[in-house]
Amino acid sequence: MALTATDADDRVGQLIMLTERLTELVALEALAFEQRRPQDAAVHIEETSKLANLYRHESARVRADPSMVASAPQAQRTRLIRATEAFDSVLARQGRALEAAKTITEGLVRAIADEVAAQRNTGTGYGAGAMPSAPGSATSITLNKRA
Repeated sequence: MALTATDADDRVGQLIMLTERLTELVALEALAFEQRRPQDAAVHIEETSKLANLYRHESARVRADPSMVASAPQAQRTRLIRATEAFDSVLARQGRALEAAKTITEGLVRAIADEVAAQRNTGTGYGAGAMPSAPGSATSITLNKRA
């Protein structure tokens, strides 16, 4: 079945709306992480997840069969390209924000672990006759660098 120009125009229009909404949501998430308010990023997570899956599916279909959009007007296809470029840009921004949040979180966990270890290694008792704590009484903490 051959697609008409109207079908292709409709599909491109839907892809533009999907891409622009997904871009908007990802930008909001990036902003939340940049402002160190990750809880704000969770507000739209369900919608973002659904739209991201739909975007992945639809973009794969178009890559597999470019004729689905080929007969759309050039202006419409150019608008889709611009929307996709904006989406790619906001994804890169979100990636940087997430990496910064990860680095901060790892630093906090390391600082807390160091403080706990320092507290556990202090001597027991007070004064000149105080006994140091037994070696090996501290519990190790494992940090997962992939967190």
